[in-house]
Amino acid sequence: MTTFSLGAGKGADAGAPRRRMAGRTAARLVVGALLLIYGLVSVYPFLWMVSAAFKDQVEVVRGGHLIPGNPTLQTLVDTWNKLHFFDFFMNSLLVTLYTVVLTLIVYASAGYAFAVLRFPGRGLLQKLFVSLLFVPGVTVMLPIVLLENKLGILGSHWGLVLPFVNGGAPLSILLMTGAFMAVPTELRDSARVDGASELRIFTGIYVPLARPALITVALLTAIPTWNEYLLTRVSLNDPSKYTLPLGLQTLSAENVPHYNNLMAGSLIVVIPVIALFLSLQRYFVNGLVGAVKG
Repeated sequence: MTTFSLGAGKGADAGAPRRRMAGRTAARLVVGALLLIYGLVSVYPFLWMVSAAFKDQVEVVRGGHLIPGNPTLQTLVDTWNKLHFFDFFMNSLLVTLYTVVLTLIVYASAGYAFAVLRFPGRGLLQKLFVSLLFVPGVTVMLPIVLLENKLGILGSHWGLVLPFVNGGAPLSILLMTGAFMAVPTELRDSARVDGASELRIFTGIYVPLARPALITVALLTAIPTWNEYLLTRVSLNDPSKYTLPLGLQTLSAENVPHYNNLMAGSLIVVIPVIALFLSLQRYFVNGLVGAVKG
């Protein structure tokens, strides 16, 4: 009887790991299936947009298969001409470029100051900037518009650039401070011994070593700026200064909207963003990891 009981116990113990492994496998399969469903639901609108951009209006209205029955480039050509793509593209490009350059200059300097320099109120000021992450941007839109009106920049591209730069402060400072704190202090001490100025240390040592973080900040600034609609809609009234989102909005405001043209315009707008992210994705991930470690 004792031998039988010990054998049964050993059999039960031997089967426990297999049951745990089977349970983990089943859990992974369930999670994988849920993620797959979520991914398909998320990507379907984008695929429908791409599909509609290569269809004519009749085929879009009829619905049907996701793959165009008679794919045509004429929709993209017509939309390019109707959207005045080049003018709106240049406006968006200038606004985005100015915003990114100013953001990098201002908040790389601020991140260096918070990470390296010592001055009264440094910690409190840094926490104040980071706390602005929790302030919804729409709550300060009216004060921004009123201030721009008094400054005489409402309706200009600078009326977009300056609020965009200001809005990027919390996250940019957080990332740049973390990246600069990861740089060994011995490098700065050696440079100071050699007689290098603070500006030389910043531009010659810290900025090159923080390149992934700089690219991350540039991406996190460029993409929302390129896609911004609300402040742009409130600020700009001159069609010659419209950016791409406003130009796209003019297509949807037609009496009889052509959804194929609307989807083609949307595709034209998102292609530069996708291309920019894919080309800098490696630096983006490295920048986030480096900032978090710092």
